[in-house]
Amino acid sequence: MQTLLYGALLLLLLTFSPTTTNAHNITKILAKFPEFSTFNHYLTTTHLAPEINTRETITVLAVDNGAMNALLAKHLPIPSLKNVLSLHVLLDYFGAKKLHQITDGTALAATMYQATGSAPGTSGFVNITDLKGGKVGFAATKDADDDGTLSLDASFVKSVKEIPYNISIIQISHVLSNPDAMAPSPAPEAENITDIMSAHGCKAFADTLNSFPDTLAVYTTNAEGGLTVFCPTDDAFKSFLPKFKNLTKDEKNSLLLFHGVPIYYSMAMLKSSNGLMNTLATDGKKKFDFTVQNEGQTVTLKTKILTTKVTGTLYDEEPVAIYTIDKVLKPKEIFKKAEISPAPAPAPEAEAPKSSKKKNHHKSPPAPPTDDSSDSPADSPADGPSDDSDAADDSSYGGERVKGLSMLIVSVGFWVMVSMLV
Repeated sequence: MQTLLYGALLLLLLTFSPTTTNAHNITKILAKFPEFSTFNHYLTTTHLAPEINTRETITVLAVDNGAMNALLAKHLPIPSLKNVLSLHVLLDYFGAKKLHQITDGTALAATMYQATGSAPGTSGFVNITDLKGGKVGFAATKDADDDGTLSLDASFVKSVKEIPYNISIIQISHVLSNPDAMAPSPAPEAENITDIMSAHGCKAFADTLNSFPDTLAVYTTNAEGGLTVFCPTDDAFKSFLPKFKNLTKDEKNSLLLFHGVPIYYSMAMLKSSNGLMNTLATDGKKKFDFTVQNEGQTVTLKTKILTTKVTGTLYDEEPVAIYTIDKVLKPKEIFKKAEISPAPAPAPEAEAPKSSKKKNHHKSPPAPPTDDSSDSPADSPADGPSDDSDAADDSSYGGERVKGLSMLIVSVGFWVMVSMLV
């Protein structure tokens, strides 16, 4: 009987015990090892760090500062440097023990460079060879030597950090590289940004952008240093065009700029970047910002007016990324209030019969005025609080009640079990 009670008590506690999942952070891990400070710095500079952090199973082949200095002496542009460092991120788990237990002594591992889709052939793979005697070699070259042997670029030095089977960081002696990874990865020419959008389901938005040369110039100028575009699909923008035509010239210009961000964001970076994001329209007091919010694997963009979803990737080659969205982004600086259907007005109450005995002269307060122009242009930014904050408060309050009820159940169940055991 006691065994059953202990089992029931343990099951009850496990059922209501909170569980947490801590994702790895490559930057924080490497910060504890100053010999990898340069490698760590360029993982951040090339935006590889957030992409590594989103992977559940990964191996990072780290090189020390001396090896990185030899790479930097080549003066590669940032896109090419990113490709080379991407070769050092294996899309599988290789701890020190596994390296010496490779089947048949050799393995071919896919890298993050291969995952970009820009690596020709098998140039995005790394060959790992167990050389016995505690030695392991690594090669990113595509072709073998004339005698059929593969030239190994680097060798295993030591294990730096292992969290089986989540992330493994091991040090190798030299930087891995191949001609394809080191070749320049040019960004699309400025005038081709709208061509890319037109060819992939965003022609209506692209044509409109082309009709505003000054606005397009802002996009093309930012394309050289970093640009992310959220392009409404043709269906979404065509349905919005009647409203767009009713805007002033300045409002049209601001709305078009509102769909661009002056920073490059890969999809992995978007999925790890919750919070406010400035746009090309941001200017002083006119914030023109929106909130990036992730819901599982879905990326959403929220303004005070509506929420839209990122539905696809048209182009993603640093420093330019172009994504499709299912609605036109509407900034609060142009539109008055959220797109919600107004609640039907209550039917007028029948007038109560007058009575000479009751002298209650209190009157009901007048009903608030209604505004049917839920998405009409405004001369100035809306001042009222967002409906989203109220919804969040309600959700939080409900969550606290559920949490409190769960804790009460656990407490009662625990003491019932204890009393039965005694």
